Amino acid sequence: MLASLRVQLSLLTALQALLFTNNTTLIVVNGLAGLAIADTMLMATLPVTGYVLGAAIWAMPAAAVMNRFGRRMGYTIGSVVAMIGATLAWYAMTQKSLPMLCFATFVLGLYNAFGASLRFAAADIADKYKPSFRAKAISLVVTGGIAGGVLGPELAKSSSTLLETRFAGTYLSLIGFAVLSLLLVQLLRLPALGLAKTGTDARPLREILSEPRCWFAIMTAALGYGIMNLLMVSTPLAMEVCRHPFESAAFVIEWHVVGMFAPGLITGSLIARFGVLQIIAIGCVLMLACVGIALSGVELMQFVAALFLLGVGWNFMYTGGTTLLTSSYRPSERIRVQGFMDVCVFSVMVTSSASSGALLFVNGWTVLNLMSLPFILLVLGCAIWLGSRIGWRTGKVVAA
Repeated sequence: MLASLRVQLSLLTALQALLFTNNTTLIVVNGLAGLAIADTMLMATLPVTGYVLGAAIWAMPAAAVMNRFGRRMGYTIGSVVAMIGATLAWYAMTQKSLPMLCFATFVLGLYNAFGASLRFAAADIADKYKPSFRAKAISLVVTGGIAGGVLGPELAKSSSTLLETRFAGTYLSLIGFAVLSLLLVQLLRLPALGLAKTGTDARPLREILSEPRCWFAIMTAALGYGIMNLLMVSTPLAMEVCRHPFESAAFVIEWHVVGMFAPGLITGSLIARFGVLQIIAIGCVLMLACVGIALSGVELMQFVAALFLLGVGWNFMYTGGTTLLTSSYRPSERIRVQGFMDVCVFSVMVTSSASSGALLFVNGWTVLNLMSLPFILLVLGCAIWLGSRIGWRTGKVVAA
């Protein structure tokens, strides 16, 4: 049993690595690709918005498909769509068409909509073989993004001028990673979801969301991702304005993504030891530190340090929110609640990615960072309130 647990978690971690190689590459190039072909710099981040919007719109349909046909079928569909989207993005760059590029990234968003549930698949496997390992399983699969954090920026740097049109080769190269993902998916053996058979005891979504653990878990994941996305998407553009070379921007994003996923090696253990609410609160403090460093200057190492802390803060908030959510629903409710969380996450990301470029160019890097402070403080305040209500050590119960 434990051997099967390790094999399946390894596959999920590899799929997470491939997903975030795709994601990180798009983070590095989408804004700059949009800037290269847009009529105005205010529209530069529209390809980023298309990607997140696609994920938001497809999150609930993706959950429904996986509930009906299983997670493996969902991941298979996502991998195939990733090939199609990457091909469309390559063609859009050769034609210098911003609307076509936005449509291509929208298509790629479906891949992310399915892939976002990889962490929940890890929880399902842990529940089948070793329930006490749930928090660690989630954090270990999230850790797969480390590879994406390294491969994505390096791929962007090496392929940006591979073809005559800048970034066209980058989009084309993503097809290979999608093919590898498709092959690995076929090796998965995941527990059946079976919502249709066991759904008679499922509560209405409104009732589930009324529980403090549930709405706080969703808020933490959504705002954590939204704040991170707001600052991350605008960073390559801010560095371009500050006349840092493209290679430096890729270097910053690389360390940011390492910060996002490297803590996954220990986040689950930290949650089990100290409690999920304490880890979420620490994540908020790290994001506050990120803003403080970003406000101190625009030299390369200030970008590196700020974005690295932003990544670690996101990891604690996102992993903590996901872990807390898994304790707030019944087995028959999981797909619906998980899908709703991802809809909320991607919807907040749509807003942050759509506005980041305009906010940066109109108000500047300093104001952009200051605007994130109220949302960080909101999550921190709610964590303190919930901790006083249900106990700061509740994470030990959640992890078990």
